[in-house]
Amino acid sequence: MSPSRKAHLQIHFCVLLWGFTAILGKLIVLPALPLVWWRMLLVSGTLLLVPRVWRGLRAMPSRLLFSYAGIGVIVALHWLTFYGAIKLANASVAATCIALCPVFLALVEPWVTGRRFDPRELLVGAAVVPGVALVAGGLPGDMRLGLAVGVLSAVFVAFFSAWNKRLIEHADALTVTFVELGTGALFLTALAPFFVTPAFVVPDLHDGVLLLVLAFGCTLLPFVLALTALRHLSAFATQMVTNLEPVYAIVLAIPLLGEQRELGWSFYVGVAIILGAVFAHPLLHRKDKAKAETGDLVAP
Repeated sequence: MSPSRKAHLQIHFCVLLWGFTAILGKLIVLPALPLVWWRMLLVSGTLLLVPRVWRGLRAMPSRLLFSYAGIGVIVALHWLTFYGAIKLANASVAATCIALCPVFLALVEPWVTGRRFDPRELLVGAAVVPGVALVAGGLPGDMRLGLAVGVLSAVFVAFFSAWNKRLIEHADALTVTFVELGTGALFLTALAPFFVTPAFVVPDLHDGVLLLVLAFGCTLLPFVLALTALRHLSAFATQMVTNLEPVYAIVLAIPLLGEQRELGWSFYVGVAIILGAVFAHPLLHRKDKAKAETGDLVAP
């Protein structure tokens, strides 16, 4: 199996796991800030016990360490706004907003990674905009703020995906995960005094079990797999696969949360448009890939 094919399979598996994060975020009673804080703390605290992480930290130049730490702050802001959107609206809305990320990535990734700007990526990314508009039209008025917060979350995804793509070749994926999530937990600790609601709440048994599932099954495993896959895929291609996350989240939310009773028909039409954009991306790039493979065959 080629590295690219393996990377695609890894990303699809990650997206399946990420589909559960929105569901868990709705089932966990904790507010967004302590939810994200516990999620990051559990993962980074566990990674402290891994010798490979300590070896990676000792080998990492200080400049690179600070770069990953900066990405960790963006990850924390993404999760904070993502779970804020879930609390303000619902799991389906928050997950669907993430599909706007390719619009931002089409502009951000070439600037961050130095690769050539591809107008087709912006075209495919922009194709999700009517879908998101229909999604908004299918929402009750009291969920619109959740939609806006979810769109902001997608902006943060674009930035940390592009920066991770630029830097991931320079360090071990487990070490990067520790630095980013550990820094994110420290950042949220510093941010806590500015929140009106209690920042750090000890979860009860119900929330504690769900937090463990969220931290290890839906965070540590897919985070490391996704960072590894980024070595062989562009951040844009990765994000287009990640756009399947709303589909998984919505399918799961119907039997588990009954969210179909809260959403209008235009919401689901919008999701269908977003899904169409997901499948349009590889079709647009298939010809270029075939040319590249032919070139490899005839190259000296």
